[in-house]
Amino acid sequence: MTGRSAVLQGAREAAGVPAAVLVAGYIGFGALAAGHGLPLPAVVASTVAVWALPAQLILVEMYTVGAPLVATVLAAMLSSARFLPMTLTLMPMMRHARYRGWHYLVAAQLLSLTGWAMAMARFADIETARRLPWFFGFTLVCIAASAAATAIGFAVAEAITPLVKIGLVFLAPTYYLLILLGSVRDRATAYALACGAVAGPLAYLVAPEWGVLIAGLGGGTLAFLLLPGRRP
Repeated sequence: MTGRSAVLQGAREAAGVPAAVLVAGYIGFGALAAGHGLPLPAVVASTVAVWALPAQLILVEMYTVGAPLVATVLAAMLSSARFLPMTLTLMPMMRHARYRGWHYLVAAQLLSLTGWAMAMARFADIETARRLPWFFGFTLVCIAASAAATAIGFAVAEAITPLVKIGLVFLAPTYYLLILLGSVRDRATAYALACGAVAGPLAYLVAPEWGVLIAGLGGGTLAFLLLPGRRP
């Protein structure tokens, strides 16, 4: 299969359930941003440039409370630190002699939890030479659909109740969890998901502001310690 056909394959797979879930979430985000008084161009630009819904929600909330620009940018950056291990995991799986280094730099900038989760689930069935173009096709469709949904949500904000806005935003994390559960193929992944599921609520009860960080470090460490055959 050629690179072009791999791009089209990724685009077709994105145009189904993945894009639909992202559209729902970004309609909610667009409506929330409109309710906080942000301008439409800036809201849509955040989807294209930031391409991380949690970081975008942080930007909206900190803009609303009048936080300093430096603090806002730093908070958004810290919320996206999770992409570093995801990038380190995914990029070697797409490496092929056919592609240059800048291809991987572009792919890293386009990485999202949706693209990462779907790639981890699908790459076992895709030839190595076709994985990078598949990823580009999948991700570009997701970004385009999310940007359009952001504008739609902004336009219909007054017709959506606050509870529905929040519900739409949280559809995406639920979908990510289902993708990850469906892609479990080894004990290490199963342990990581189970420990994270337990650590998350407990960490939130102890320290809501630091719950995600504590749950990630604590759950990941516990999963590593429980893994049989680990190195001392």
